[in-house]
Amino acid sequence: MTTFDSVILEVSDPTAAAAFYRAAGLDSYVSVRGTDAPTTGFRGFALSPVTSQPGNVDAIIDAAVGAGATVLKPATKSFWGYGGVIQAPDGTVIKVATSQKKDTAPASRTIDQVALLLGVADVKASKRFYVGKGLAVAKSFGGKYVEFDTPSSAVTLALYPRRALAKDTGVAQEGTGSHRIVLNGEAGPLTDPDQFVWETATA
Repeated sequence: MTTFDSVILEVSDPTAAAAFYRAAGLDSYVSVRGTDAPTTGFRGFALSPVTSQPGNVDAIIDAAVGAGATVLKPATKSFWGYGGVIQAPDGTVIKVATSQKKDTAPASRTIDQVALLLGVADVKASKRFYVGKGLAVAKSFGGKYVEFDTPSSAVTLALYPRRALAKDTGVAQEGTGSHRIVLNGEAGPLTDPDQFVWETATA
């Protein structure tokens, strides 16, 4: 089975970005490196830290905002749980969520899982592409959502319709230029149908 190993965010100021992700508790899930590649608007992806209760969502968002993030969608209850959306100073969209609606313990900034949501034009076509490259599917809901089996990574890789992801995170779907993200794993080097770039995993 082909592995997906890690996420590299390409940023204009690596030192500042690294400090932000440390403050937000996400530094063990992503790494950063410098780039001047032009980019505008929605970059077509979102990071989604998942935690165990609403109080943790608030604590994570508060820490990120304190480190320079801006709020795109204030945290609120919904039919699926509780969550909010912020944008990192480097432009990365981050959706913090829990499936629970009530706290059962003192609030903490503990993150249980992080998903990388790739916004794609055609979920079924992108699923076929990645399966063809050796990735195994863990969950699949037609053209609405696909999640891959990524046991070697701290980050779960998933596909989501670009339009739906933009709406869900509170941004306009339009965007041009670099995605400013690189996926690292055995599938690389490659560029997928939506121009997301993979590099070959290195020890």
